[in-house]
Amino acid sequence: MNHYLQGLLMGLAYVAPIGLQNLFVINTALTQKKRRVFLTVLIVIFFDVTLAFACFFGAGAVMEQSHILKMLILLLGSLVVVYIGYGLIRAKVNMESKDVNIPLKKVITSACVVTWFNPQAIIDGIMMLGAFRASLPTEDSMKFILGVTSASCIWFLGISILLSLFQNLFHEKILRAINVICGMIIIFYGLKLFYSFVLLLEIF
Repeated sequence: MNHYLQGLLMGLAYVAPIGLQNLFVINTALTQKKRRVFLTVLIVIFFDVTLAFACFFGAGAVMEQSHILKMLILLLGSLVVVYIGYGLIRAKVNMESKDVNIPLKKVITSACVVTWFNPQAIIDGIMMLGAFRASLPTEDSMKFILGVTSASCIWFLGISILLSLFQNLFHEKILRAINVICGMIIIFYGLKLFYSFVLLLEIF
């Protein structure tokens, strides 16, 4: 249960910051009917979760073949995670309205492209989730990734429901605070990964 909760917290910290996916979900929740909002959220969750599984288990399978590669991923992953967290703390939130009144097919292709054809998202996912995969015992890895993917479902569904009920409470200062909190959590996990690298280095 502990590893599931770690994955859940890490997943929330990674998915909550305001990026392209979140802006699209936010603007959809503010301007579209509930049925369209729900469909959009399910589409975004599907691509987010499938990428998380691919990065976690794909990188994990490769790293199991090499102790040196495992150490390298841990080191690079910890640096990437800290960098992501630092970038979130410094990032400005722009709530300019996006055009979300588009056909459902375009929503699907857009969500796919932003997630699966985004090199930065893939690299960050492999480095972050792959590094955590390297730091976890094999028997606990499934609990962790289920926590991460649960976070995606909870966040996107939760924020769309909250926006539908309390539209006036969401403004740039609130979203900026979310980014800062998430950035600090991610930096903490990055430092934890680096500590795992140091322990592995001592064993090696």
